Order: sequence, then structure tokens, then C-alpha cells
Amino acid sequence: MRILVTGASGLLGLNLSLAVMPSHMVIGVDRSKLAGVPFELINLDLLEAGVLDRMLESVRPEWLIHCAALADMEACERDPAGSHALNAELPGKLATACRKQGVKMLHISTDSVFDGTKEGFYCEEDAPNPQGVYARTKLEGEQVVLNLNPQACVVRVNFFGWSLTGRHGLAEFFVHNLNAGKPVNGFKDVYFCPLFVGDLAVVLIKMLEKNLSGLYHAVGSEVTSKYEFGREIARVFGWNENQISPISVEDSGLKARRSHNMRLSVHRLSTALGMDIPGYSTGLKQFYTQAQQGYPQKIASFQQVPSVS
Repeated sequence: MRILVTGASGLLGLNLSLAVMPSHMVIGVDRSKLAGVPFELINLDLLEAGVLDRMLESVRPEWLIHCAALADMEACERDPAGSHALNAELPGKLATACRKQGVKMLHISTDSVFDGTKEGFYCEEDAPNPQGVYARTKLEGEQVVLNLNPQACVVRVNFFGWSLTGRHGLAEFFVHNLNAGKPVNGFKDVYFCPLFVGDLAVVLIKMLEKNLSGLYHAVGSEVTSKYEFGREIARVFGWNENQISPISVEDSGLKARRSHNMRLSVHRLSTALGMDIPGYSTGLKQFYTQAQQGYPQKIASFQQVPSVS
């Protein structure tokens, strides 16, 4: 299959593209952050007027996986208009373009759309209640995609892995600081279900192969607090887990409000795919193995070096 991946320089977009290359033709879309990747690359500003239809007509993909987003929660609070353009308006325009041209669309959303007040796991039928600009605009993106393109698939995720810059996401935050021997805090009262990005890539392709549509949760099958997640990273890598101090997210000083409970049920997805969804424990072992094999350096080598004028 020909797969068009937006946000190809992001943690998910890049790892996904590299993972599915052996079995599919991958075309990545990027805004000049990548160089030397082993898949076809298109440099485009997806917000430019008229570019989406031209892109699909040129590439003619069977599948489109839309990973591009403004995912920095604090940045979204500072720039609500930019967040809305990328996270809410762009997915709707892509959904319309994909419907017109017969392209199957899989849209990446987030586990952050719930307020975290429920006891236990959230399922797809539960009503979202986003608490910040990022969560609100991502929910708007979900809704507009399914309204404009009912055959599309919307996937709420939480993942970890190695990124282009080495500083993207919670796992790399812990790795960077623990490896340097620095003390670091971990939220003891935020619970989530992280999934290794390599496992998520497998799941997303299986969803497309099954031609699923509608809303699904694609997170890990195990729950942990962000504090305990950091301690587990320390144990796997052989570092001092006592470098991590437990704090409340309410004492973090962050502007964007975080939900305390981001436990999502994967029952619907597991049933639809006929498979168990992995948990973070096995994923952390793969994460560590990649570190030992030089994968983070490989990923970093694809970063575009700015030209000096």
C-alpha cells in the first residue's frame, strides 16, 4: 500500500514511517526538519490554501495517517489560534479531501480529552470534557473528521519512543536527566497507559488492514503513574531510581491543566483486531534495546542541519 504520513518528523510519524517501510510504500510530509531519511519525503506547509487536494492528487495514496499536530500543551495555551488551526481545522480539511479522493484516513488524537474525574477506565462511549486548549482543539479535530468523513478512523493514543531531537516526550525526559545524574520530579497523581511507539505502529497498520472506522483507544494495556513510569525507566537502564521525587501535578507550575486519570480501555480495539494490546513493560525493554543498538543516534542523524548564510 502507498501510505502518506503527515508530521513525518514527529516522534510517531518518524518511527511509524521507518517501521512500516519494509512492507509498504511510505511518503512522509514534513516542513524541512528531515534529511536523509530512507523513505520518500515531501516538504509542504499543510496549512497553505489548496495544498491538500494537490498533495493527494500527486501522491495518490491508499491510506493517510495524520500525525501532524501542535502537541506541546503549554505552547497551545500560549497560542490558541495556532492550536485550533493545526489540531481542529486541518484535520477537517484533510477528512474532506480524503473522502473526495477515496483515501482511507486514520487520524491521531489524544488520551487528554477526558477531565480525569472518572473512577476506572474511560471507554469510547464516555463523554469527553477537555481541560485545556490542546485537549479542546484535539477533540474538535476528532469530531470534525468523523462528521465530514464517517469512514475515517480516529485513534486516541499515548506513546513513547525515541525522537528526532532526543527531547520529545516523557520517556526521553527521564532518560536525559537520569543519564546525566540529575534529580527529577515525577507526577505521583497522574495515571496513564503509555504504549511503545513500535507497538503502536503495528496496531495502526492492523487497523488500516482491517478497514476500521470510527473511534478507538490505542494505548497500552497497563496502567502506571508518571512517577512510577520514570522509576521503571531507571530500573531498566540501570540508573538510580531515587533520583526521581514524587510530586503532585497541581504543584508543577504548568499552565495547561492535566487530567489525573488518563486510563483508557482498549477492549474495543483488542476485540476488533483479535489481539492483545501490549503494555508499557515489554515496550520499555524494546526502548532499552534500541538504545543499546544505537537507534537514538540513527534517528537523530535524520535531523536537517540549518544552512549557514
